[in-house]
Amino acid sequence: MKKHTPISRRTFVKTGLLTGSTLALTRATFPMTPEQSVRQPEAGFKISCAAYSYRQYLTKGQMNLDDFIDRCATMVLDAVELTSYYFPETFTQEYLNHLKHKTFLNGLDISGTAIRNNFCLPPGAERDQELAHVKKWIDYAAGFGAPVIRIFAGNPAPEVSEAQAIQWVAECNKISLDYAAQKGVFLAMENHGGITARAATMKKICDQTGAHPWFGVNLDTGNFKTEPYEEMAVMAPLTINVQVKDYVYAPDGQTKTEPDLKKILTILRQANYRGYLVLEYEGQPDPLTAVPEWIKHLRQAVSGAN
Repeated sequence: MKKHTPISRRTFVKTGLLTGSTLALTRATFPMTPEQSVRQPEAGFKISCAAYSYRQYLTKGQMNLDDFIDRCATMVLDAVELTSYYFPETFTQEYLNHLKHKTFLNGLDISGTAIRNNFCLPPGAERDQELAHVKKWIDYAAGFGAPVIRIFAGNPAPEVSEAQAIQWVAECNKISLDYAAQKGVFLAMENHGGITARAATMKKICDQTGAHPWFGVNLDTGNFKTEPYEEMAVMAPLTINVQVKDYVYAPDGQTKTEPDLKKILTILRQANYRGYLVLEYEGQPDPLTAVPEWIKHLRQAVSGAN
């Protein structure tokens, strides 16, 4: 296996997006500084919505992904995140083509998809099953044009040390990334609690995974329970996808409070993030009315940040 080095945004983008003859042609035609060749700091944000926001309707069969896409089209979004949980139990490539066709005709990109997995496992049958699940969804993502998959690190068993769990997650990340690279699909590891509950531990996993051109962080703005904005700032330089929650945690780590969207966007801009802001609504008010309101809030924050 190739030697991996600690990952950084600059290394990630330079090795993954501007390599070989393309980079040579770009520099020859339009001379750039190293910073300009990575990402333009004035670049704007794009707004997407996760199907998970409508989970109470999707899980009960009162809505399907087609309905979700139609609803997002009425909100004039840039994209949709088609969460894996709400795909039919069985489907074919024809169904994936249908999703690609429908989103395109509605003027929507597919910003990504999201899956559940646990990589805090030793080598063996259970780990192999998790790796097979991720591989399957890499194939699906490539099949319907999702550029990135949100993955989890998982939760280690109580008797497993943090150091051991970090090693296992990094190993699984590397194995999955070898396949994802062949399909042209990014894998974005989320701060989803468990071993990724704190930014410092998550950063260790990223460093052990190494600088891979198809790897980065899925930053969920509502999942850090301790010093959320400070923790976001630590992970922002490695972020390739952002899920914006309708809350952040208060200092007590228990109470949910309204997020400071302007502060979040400032953190992302300072990290030179350029990409999707995916609303992942989890509030109590009915998403049929609440999601459009949160999209409006997010759009207003973005218009002030761009």
